[in-house]
Amino acid sequence: MSEPTSQPRTVGELLRLPEYAGRAPFDARSRRVQDEVRENLKRKLRSGETLFPGVVGYDDSVVPQLINALLARQNFILLGLRGQAKSRILRAITSLLDPHVPAIAESEISDDPLNPISVQGQELLREHGHGLLLKWIAREDRYVEKLATPDVTVADLIGDVDPIKAARLGTALGDVRSMHFGLLPRANRGIFAVNELADLSPKVQVALFNILQEGDVQIKGYPVRLELDVMLVFSANPEDYTARGKIVTPLKDRIGSEVRTHYPRTVDEGMSITAQEATRDASVTVPGYMAELIEEIAFQAREDGRVDKLSGVSQRLPISLMEVASANAEARSLRLDDEPVVRVSDVYAGLPAITGKLELEYEGELRGADVVAKDIIRKAAGQVYGRHYSSADTKALEKWFDDGNVFRFPQAGNVAAALKAAAAVPGLSALAAEIAEQSGDAHRVSAAEFILEGLYGRKKLSRAEESYAAAEPEAPRRAGGRWN
Repeated sequence: MSEPTSQPRTVGELLRLPEYAGRAPFDARSRRVQDEVRENLKRKLRSGETLFPGVVGYDDSVVPQLINALLARQNFILLGLRGQAKSRILRAITSLLDPHVPAIAESEISDDPLNPISVQGQELLREHGHGLLLKWIAREDRYVEKLATPDVTVADLIGDVDPIKAARLGTALGDVRSMHFGLLPRANRGIFAVNELADLSPKVQVALFNILQEGDVQIKGYPVRLELDVMLVFSANPEDYTARGKIVTPLKDRIGSEVRTHYPRTVDEGMSITAQEATRDASVTVPGYMAELIEEIAFQAREDGRVDKLSGVSQRLPISLMEVASANAEARSLRLDDEPVVRVSDVYAGLPAITGKLELEYEGELRGADVVAKDIIRKAAGQVYGRHYSSADTKALEKWFDDGNVFRFPQAGNVAAALKAAAAVPGLSALAAEIAEQSGDAHRVSAAEFILEGLYGRKKLSRAEESYAAAEPEAPRRAGGRWN
């Protein structure tokens, strides 16, 4: 965002604004970032504005805890598995900052024009007084984010001694004016976010809390003091944060609030997130039962014993799967000149969007990611079918398969060919017409394929590749020392 053209350009002009009435340089009356966030949050709460647009499912859990932390002027950490909107929440905090704030134009660290903390800013204010030039910083530019990795150094976050700068200014190496500032000082009067906090080395963690709490840090043996005004927010994986001992205890103690995020608690919440985030062509139709199936796959994966619970199953899985399945339906429609409606076969075509999101346990690795993913699709289809259509009469259909018949949708053919094939299965076309959300042929084909997959998921049919057949007999159970 550009600077507001109507805003004051010098300290003198700034002091003529009503909100700066009675102020003067070096009056020690700076408003800290936490106070600014608190005031804007109070205003939004009174007016009923949405605090975190696009964040779904946290209204009764995460959001109230965040509100408390922000009203209490605390730094906080979001603990959660991947794909739980942690980064989005951190970035959304910027909406609680003022649209623009003034800073000394020539300052490296966004100094308050009336109460600068840097030696450079203080010297400029003493030299120019009311004529000191200002710049206006947009709220978006006051957010600095760093992904923590083991190779991040104190120099990256805090800064380092710059011998060339010291020689040019004629200062000692220990003088703060000889520093090349890192990300944290440059976030002065803003929000500094550290993602995956546990991946920072202990040395960097110590420097981080030291500069924030005591205002000083040692850089290459030289004590450096900076009274930064920064709101610090973190994110981390719960396992790294609590179990592996990667967090330096004093830093953990100095973080005000620990807020736990979570995956969507209901399929409807997950569907809302996926619909909001997935990018697909507007021509592609996703029937409600298919959208629910795609979301249910993520829920089933999170419960599957072959999937690593500590890694989690990201909400990006259903989002990516929705995009790939829609793309496959679009590609089919372009080849065959049919209406693009998502089917179960499109979900199977989206296997790469599933397998890439799963971290498997030993048993899952033995079976293979594709096998596990297909089994999860089967379970999800059974769940969705049972949730809505378990009362449907499919006895004639099941008997047709029990008589030894095998059915395969002609995937290479068009919609008309698929409908003609479905008509051979007793009751399938009629039930598909009942379930289909629209009257088009492509919708009936999608519904028919979903019915068969749902019955397969409920173990009333079997499936081999793309063919459906009678249910396989259950393995005999052992009772009383004998096989029944």
